[in-house]
Amino acid sequence: MYRIVRLLAAAVVVTSPLAAQEAPAAAEPPVIPEAKSSVTHHEISVGGERIAYTATAGYLIVDSAEEKPVAKFGYTAYVRDGFDNPAERAITFAFNGGPGSASIWLHMGVLGPKIVVTPDADFAAPPPYQVIDNEHSIIDVTDLVMIDPVGTGYSRPIGEAKGEDFWGVDQDIDSVSRFIKEYVSQNERWASPKILLGESYGGMRSGGVALALLERHGMALNGTVLVSPFMEMVTGFDGLGIDLPHVMFLPTLSATAWYHEALADRPDDLRSLLAEVKAFAYDEYAPALLRGSRLGESERAAVLAKLARYTGVGADYWDRANLRVNHQQFVKELLRDRKQTVGRIDSRYAGRSFNLLGEEMSYDPQAAAVSAAFTSAFLHYYHHELDFGRDLEYKVSGGLWREWDWSHRAPDSGGFTLPFPNTSIDLAHAMGKNPAMKLLVQQGYYDLATPQLATEYYIDHMDLLPQQRENITFEYYDAGHMMYLHPPSLVKFKDDLARFIRMATGT
Repeated sequence: MYRIVRLLAAAVVVTSPLAAQEAPAAAEPPVIPEAKSSVTHHEISVGGERIAYTATAGYLIVDSAEEKPVAKFGYTAYVRDGFDNPAERAITFAFNGGPGSASIWLHMGVLGPKIVVTPDADFAAPPPYQVIDNEHSIIDVTDLVMIDPVGTGYSRPIGEAKGEDFWGVDQDIDSVSRFIKEYVSQNERWASPKILLGESYGGMRSGGVALALLERHGMALNGTVLVSPFMEMVTGFDGLGIDLPHVMFLPTLSATAWYHEALADRPDDLRSLLAEVKAFAYDEYAPALLRGSRLGESERAAVLAKLARYTGVGADYWDRANLRVNHQQFVKELLRDRKQTVGRIDSRYAGRSFNLLGEEMSYDPQAAAVSAAFTSAFLHYYHHELDFGRDLEYKVSGGLWREWDWSHRAPDSGGFTLPFPNTSIDLAHAMGKNPAMKLLVQQGYYDLATPQLATEYYIDHMDLLPQQRENITFEYYDAGHMMYLHPPSLVKFKDDLARFIRMATGT
């Protein structure tokens, strides 16, 4: 009887007018924005040739696999005027890395029609900053689309989507691939030869996107360009208790010490030094680390002596680090007596050390030297010349690496999602399934973010047939991660890239 009374009482509460009035209203569906852009017309002189082009700044709406709108994707497109047949004109899709970086660095550092003027390996003065026509822009050779992945630039989740739907290795590969497919479809560029270009983490993205475009969207690339690429988690981070990265970083530590004249017996030629250090790294240093506590005292002493000789950091310091000085410790130790910290992105840069006892940089002198100039110049250019985004927030860096899902399901992984990504495997599969695709790798000698030997290691260990390796070109620069900040390297970068695109696309 008591149960019946309780059920009747509950029924009265549920069906009472007051209860009906207090019931929450159905949630309104999220508002889906429309694509938005600004189209402007310009002219520029590149290589002595006057070029008219159309710039489009804005964002597209990209759908998920379920055909639901999930993101507004920011981009800037530069299309040369006078070409009616898309097959006659190559198109290049480019992005920076991070993860969480917008594309302003490639955009206004080397590829686009405008460039920010900054002093080489030194700190830029306060504003006003100088922006000039980029006579080394790539738009004479290829149309260009600069991409800002979701969480950077003006790109944001929309509808029911959330940031975590995009912030991961595989999630990012999927969304960027979808943007490229959407842009190609809306702008009738399926017949155009296509190039993919990624810098830093953009290398990780490029390896996956090259395969995703081919397998999921039926889009074959003519070429992929890796600029200072980060492609493999295990090789690219030292100081995590893994020996291999210490071997990979060693030649760049030596190049850095050579540049700052911190070597006791400094040779005149950097390249011969790097060849010697690379041989030591593979033939002596790596086996010593592999032996661990079984390494004999005399062998240990010999290795310590060479480490000190090649890096300018004392043998006692290397000894206390158990033969494993990571690059964060190195940039603090190398010029400690000068009260300076060496740059990570470009180790030619040096700045004041705020903690002379520290073992980890509190800031990167290279980033401090150029970031304000790039940000200010880019936003002024975007708001005034391209006439877009004054009412929107442009995120130069989203800091997304802290929230990133680093797991990756690579080809031939047996269906497993691995916690340590390596998309050089994806790139090898893309080249195997599209055997005419070409690959250009551009690498600076003074790059402590993605060091030279690590880049060579990624490429050397890709499972390719001998004839496919003939499609790979390496180019090196006397600068760091953003090698194009070095004026002679900017010229070489353009020449190398233009030659590669013409060869890969036949245009």
